Amino acid sequence: TTVLALVYDTGVIIAGDRQATEGYQVGERRIQKVFKIDRHSAIAIAGVAGPCFETAKLFQVQVEFYEKMEGTSLSLDGQANYLSNLVRTNLGLAMQGLVVLPLFAGYDLKQGKGRIFKYDVLGGRYEEDSYYAIGSGGKDARTTLKKLFQPDMSQESALKAVIESIWDAADEDIATGGPDLIRKIFPTLTVITEEGVSDVSEETVEDMFHELVSRLERK
Repeated sequence: TTVLALVYDTGVIIAGDRQATEGYQVGERRIQKVFKIDRHSAIAIAGVAGPCFETAKLFQVQVEFYEKMEGTSLSLDGQANYLSNLVRTNLGLAMQGLVVLPLFAGYDLKQGKGRIFKYDVLGGRYEEDSYYAIGSGGKDARTTLKKLFQPDMSQESALKAVIESIWDAADEDIATGGPDLIRKIFPTLTVITEEGVSDVSEETVEDMFHELVSRLERK
């Protein structure tokens, strides 16, 4: 698994590969690891599939419940704090190896910028100003992001950086799925701006991977 987030000039991108593994075998090729939480936030998950999906689903429901009860959206910091509590409740399972590690990103309407939050297994919350990646391929992705990241980069440049980071992670990590050009399976890329959350189309992602391959072949 490789999931990552990257801040750019008008928002933040959160992305993830699609592969789930069972030991040294591919368990699933089309799994979703990025989930919309509300109009301006999304979560990506790494860890054991079952507890990860349950955490993401419960997070969605609780944020929606808050909005219905209070008549207003929960702030991005409020959502990040609540997610800390959810991760902390999984500590017992984590001690048995059933770890849930989320990466949370959103557009902060008050601050007018994209923000990224990472977590540890105890529920500790830490904000990253520019980018971060987690999962078995997270270190490889962070190496590429470190090389490509620039402050106030455009959305196009940010998308290209995310694409190349997932490519590099999949090239090194057997548990990360890269683009499958035969089956037409591609990583999930989600853009979060002041206007809301939107998924990058598979056609666009496919074109960007083809462009990356062409660029690498010319080197």
